[in-house]
Amino acid sequence: MAAAAVPCGLRAPLLLLLFLLGALATGAAGTSPDIKAQVTGVSGKLVLACNMTGQYLPIQGHEWMLGDKILQTDADASVFTSYTIEGKMEEHSGIYECVYKTNPVIKGHLNISVPPQVTAYKKSEHGNEGDTGVLVCKCNSFPAVTSWVWYKHGQEPIINGSGRYIIKSSGNKTELRILKLNIEEDTGDYHCNATNAYGQGSATVSLRVRSRLAALWPFLGIVAEVLVLVTIIFIYEKRRKPDEVLDDDDGGSAPLKSNATNHKDKNVRQRNAN
Repeated sequence: MAAAAVPCGLRAPLLLLLFLLGALATGAAGTSPDIKAQVTGVSGKLVLACNMTGQYLPIQGHEWMLGDKILQTDADASVFTSYTIEGKMEEHSGIYECVYKTNPVIKGHLNISVPPQVTAYKKSEHGNEGDTGVLVCKCNSFPAVTSWVWYKHGQEPIINGSGRYIIKSSGNKTELRILKLNIEEDTGDYHCNATNAYGQGSATVSLRVRSRLAALWPFLGIVAEVLVLVTIIFIYEKRRKPDEVLDDDDGGSAPLKSNATNHKDKNVRQRNAN
């Protein structure tokens, strides 16, 4: 069906109306709030700043947030707000938000991105021979780790599923399991290496494998001490008994000697009397 023709007298006013509506729409879009965010380092500190430009609603205050945690809040109506972090950037990575308390709220985002800051769950692990050893590393920095690699000091990277090794990695955590620990083969330092878009980071875990008899050494030590003590007591008692026997013999012979003397004296008196 053919489109309805617009009378020549109405074409100019209609075009002018459409032009004005387009200009108003463009102007409204150009004056919408715009937040410029930046991060600067000053004297060992990090200063996060947001500045809102363009047309905006009345501001009732500001909030600075990291995830769900509110770091700072105020009731200032200024278009500029800042938040200062004490310490190194590597210790405070993440996604920060500057929130303008308007209706509705307006937010700006600042990303503090660093290479992986890897730490070992335990710097030293111990396991018994034949058991399963578990080594764990984690990384809480931003952005998240994209890949993990484990290797023993001086050796090639460990391949998951090869030999007695099992590697489980999920986001910012990795775990190396070593099955049937061997004292000679598995004792040593292991490195966990993490990579993200900003670089690499690593940590070291020392593994010490003990013999299964190691747990018995304290018990065997106690048994040995008891045996030594019993032996000393036995030897002492054995050496003391002969002396006591001699003392007992001497004590019994004295009365016999006394009786013999009495009988002798009695016989002498009897002879004299006769």
